[in-house]
Amino acid sequence: MLETFQMIDKIFYVIIAIIGVPVNVLAVVTLSQGKCGLSSCTTYYLVAMAMADLLLIIVEVILRQINSYYFPSSFLDITPVCSVVSVLSCADIDCSVWFTVTFSFDRFVAICCRKLKAKYCTQKIAAIVLATTFILFCLKNVPKYFVYEPQEIIDNVPWFCSVKTSYYTEPGWAGFDLFDTVLTPLPPIVLILLFNVLTVRYIIVISRVRKGLRGQSKGENHSDPEMESRRKSIILLFAISSSFIILWLPYVLYCFNFAYKFDTDSFYVFEQVGYMLQNLSCCTNTFIYGATQSKFREQFKNTLKYPITRLIG
Repeated sequence: MLETFQMIDKIFYVIIAIIGVPVNVLAVVTLSQGKCGLSSCTTYYLVAMAMADLLLIIVEVILRQINSYYFPSSFLDITPVCSVVSVLSCADIDCSVWFTVTFSFDRFVAICCRKLKAKYCTQKIAAIVLATTFILFCLKNVPKYFVYEPQEIIDNVPWFCSVKTSYYTEPGWAGFDLFDTVLTPLPPIVLILLFNVLTVRYIIVISRVRKGLRGQSKGENHSDPEMESRRKSIILLFAISSSFIILWLPYVLYCFNFAYKFDTDSFYVFEQVGYMLQNLSCCTNTFIYGATQSKFREQFKNTLKYPITRLIG
């Protein structure tokens, strides 16, 4: 059973790389054109999320997982190199997760806070929020470079990354590890749920008021462009948020020792499934855009056709 799962694990990461890289590249190109019927502010967040997912697939899936399975003892396994890759991977994961939080908060403000919307939901603020998030999490993960030591030294070259014993014994490292484990993704899940609940509550209240004012409570049928726009925003927000929570939940349970009673093989499988679903989350957003946004589907098709039409033309 364990050998079969390991084989599935190897194939899974190859599939993620083959699908995830082109899909996220096309998503970035499509969204960057600004023709998907989304606000410029929303577009900024979605592009940032797609870029973070793309980098995560390159660093975590290709440079770490696929390299360890198919190209052992490569250049990437030299201690300083694999330490840098580890730092980049952790920073990418943090950014991918917290970009989802910032997007959820932006949609909450846009829908529920009319006075704040004009000041907060702008291209400038979106750029500042995303850049600040990126810089903070890059700095937060720099200490991880010093967590590793060589597993062995061959011809004066340090190979592989082994976690130092002091990481588990020294109070400073223990505190850092606790902070790192708790920060991502437990608070993001709580914040996303909170923003979504508050947004739904606001939408329910405001829709009842608008129906009353427009006479729909008496059976009349009037279209409401503003409520339709909000409905589309809610569908996009909920689809992204739900996908994130569902795919990250096994990893959260693993971090909090939910599977501590499992036997060794079952615990290993549970752990790896958590990592697999976590990495799968890097590929889902583009499909969500396509499923919920008709204009995105149209522009995505045009982006796919463009190289062919250029060659034929």
